[in-house]
Amino acid sequence: MEIGKNKMVTVTYDLMTDDDRGEMIEQATAERPLQFLFGAGMMLPKFEEGLAGLTTGQTFEITLNHKDAYGEVNADAVVELPRHIFLVDGKFDPEFIREGNTIPMMSGRGERLNGLVLEVTEESVRMDFNHPLAGEDLFFRGAVIDVREATEEEIVKALTAECGGGCSSGCCGDSGDGCGSGCGC
Repeated sequence: MEIGKNKMVTVTYDLMTDDDRGEMIEQATAERPLQFLFGAGMMLPKFEEGLAGLTTGQTFEITLNHKDAYGEVNADAVVELPRHIFLVDGKFDPEFIREGNTIPMMSGRGERLNGLVLEVTEESVRMDFNHPLAGEDLFFRGAVIDVREATEEEIVKALTAECGGGCSSGCCGDSGDGCGSGCGC
């Protein structure tokens, strides 16, 4: 069976920046493969395009230019936020809100985002809301483990997931809640 719309696809892969010379970012192994509904908006479109038509047992190598992955680094996504918005019960937690930590946040429109803490001062917290892989070209090398017809239940679940189409279901840094920092892959 070929990979196509409404097929459940299971793959393993190594994700690196810039083929063999790049940094290993993530692996989906045989013990913990990536499984997703093809064509449901769960993966980066160019990633799916690279898998379309493959069958069980086939290998793949997919290179995504950063523009087809998470785009350019956006300077406007680095913001200074007043420190008081991080108070919980009137207290600031320096162990949680510290340089290098990624903090789950919500936009004014109710969108879930992850922000990387860049700096903490007495008055503010500087955060970067760019995707961690913004500006990076991505290289996937992997194998198709299984392709099958999706059940009606799997299709409904994928299309009505909490964060809608575009959720990651494991690739590119899923935080375990199904919405990850995910590839939007």
